[in-house]
Amino acid sequence: MTSPDPSAESEERLAVILEELIAGSQDGVQPDLEAVIAAHPEFAVEIRELWATAMIAEGIGSFSGDPIEIVEVSAAMNDMATPGRLVGDYELLEEIGRGGMGLVFRARQRSLNRVVALKMILSGSMASVIDTERFRAEAEAAAQLNHPHIVPVYEVGEHDGHPYFSMKYIAGTTLSRKLVDGPLPPREAAALLIPVCRAIAAAHRHGVLHRDLKPANILIDEAGQPYVTDFGLAKRITPTEPDQQADAATLTALTQSGAVLGTPGYMAPEQAAGRRGNPTAATDVYGLGALLYATLTGRAPFQAASPLDTVLMVLEQDPLPPRFLNPHADRDLEMICLKCLQKPADLRYRDVDALADDLEAYLANEPISARSSRFSDIVVRAFRETHHASVLENWGLLWMWHSLVLLVLCLITNGLQFREVGSRWPYVGLWSVGLGIWAAYFWNLRRRAGPITFVERQIAHVWAGSMIASTFLFGVEWALGMDVLALSPVLGLISGMVFLAKAGMLTGRFYVQAIALFATAAVMALLPRLGGPNVGVSLFGMVSAACFFFPGLKYYRQRVGGRAVKLEPRESRGSHCDGTRSTSD
Repeated sequence: MTSPDPSAESEERLAVILEELIAGSQDGVQPDLEAVIAAHPEFAVEIRELWATAMIAEGIGSFSGDPIEIVEVSAAMNDMATPGRLVGDYELLEEIGRGGMGLVFRARQRSLNRVVALKMILSGSMASVIDTERFRAEAEAAAQLNHPHIVPVYEVGEHDGHPYFSMKYIAGTTLSRKLVDGPLPPREAAALLIPVCRAIAAAHRHGVLHRDLKPANILIDEAGQPYVTDFGLAKRITPTEPDQQADAATLTALTQSGAVLGTPGYMAPEQAAGRRGNPTAATDVYGLGALLYATLTGRAPFQAASPLDTVLMVLEQDPLPPRFLNPHADRDLEMICLKCLQKPADLRYRDVDALADDLEAYLANEPISARSSRFSDIVVRAFRETHHASVLENWGLLWMWHSLVLLVLCLITNGLQFREVGSRWPYVGLWSVGLGIWAAYFWNLRRRAGPITFVERQIAHVWAGSMIASTFLFGVEWALGMDVLALSPVLGLISGMVFLAKAGMLTGRFYVQAIALFATAAVMALLPRLGGPNVGVSLFGMVSAACFFFPGLKYYRQRVGGRAVKLEPRESRGSHCDGTRSTSD
């Protein structure tokens, strides 16, 4: 009898701990991560890393407690893949491709004596129900499309329990192999993408989204003509008028709704957002923009050390402009590309045909629509939320508490001023100790709620800088020989600059708070001259508290509302779990 494997026991214990943490968070209660780590100190590093991953997965898709199965080619498939073997009416000649769930062979259809591409499910008879359904969905989605630049499906069948379908064989290469030699010349890149755009537009008119546009899925024949293939992540939409294709109410899924599906470097933010996202026709506009980016730079819009890091970049960061990576990239094509890659879907092209029209205008040396912007559009975009605004859901409740702390500090300060306390030390002690303790407690509460994103760190640094500057005003007053609180109007300017920075990073609505605080600074400076009561600090406290409280309330309600939507009966949660597709080309 063999002794148990210590590493296996450790992994099993970690799995149980993680499962308990996830179960608690799904019930709407944030687990005490530090308490769990204190109870299992030997797994401190692993728990933090796994919990961070799980929290990110909760934000970008469903997280399954089931063990992840590594899909391997079954022995039967290896045996079947031998050249010369028969699969129904097809004689296998050679393996020509392998993806997330399928093997592709060059084969000869004996009855018609023609060479075809034959795709079979990767794990054969060991495939899960989800794998099989997705495989059939790919065949059905592609079979209903008839376009000269979409690889046509000839036949769908099954052999000895192995589903398969046959397609037109495209002799040539793929765009990914072509890009190994580097970026394409600008006009060649545009000419190559136009037929692909028209093919995807035709798919949309037939009610099919592709959702996995990447260089490996663009075949190029020996004449240089491109073909779209691999509809394995296709999603059906109700065929409607083009301007209604982005309506989320028309979408019905062919794949599980909660999973993160696609290739991280090329996927749209709404795909990376998993359950929170809502893929539409604009998702394929993004994918085509990612293809254009690859032809201009030779690489995906986002690259990182791991798929998880890449997904976080898709969610949080903007891609580098193509000319940063390739100085020879054309400026107009760069603008077309970056318009496609906008995080908010409504800032992209209205549909794929509009993108194709702009590429054709570029080739004809005509003005492109990506350059034109009306003043009203600029104003609307300035005041809209950025893709980072969702992080405020983590700060909503804390901001409401911060508004109370800030108001209390200002009222106490004004009370000391009314009592004619001339010494600086009570004020310095109140603001340095009070703000310091609150800031440390605030940050600790936020850290316990889950992993902190890149943009949250930026916000925290701006905010910390404002609190430090506010406290150091007392030192500046002393150095200049001024009375205590003589520089208090500067508090409005400091806070206004903080909200101005937040407006650029999060949402343009914070411009309103910035203007209100700048105006408060002016009123605070004028009050003593007008002979009014010296209530400037209290006025700042009320305005500043309101600037934090109302956005905090909005995002707190948004977070609670989103959590209520996500909470489901425990027995039904398993139906939303799905694995992620392989990202290999």
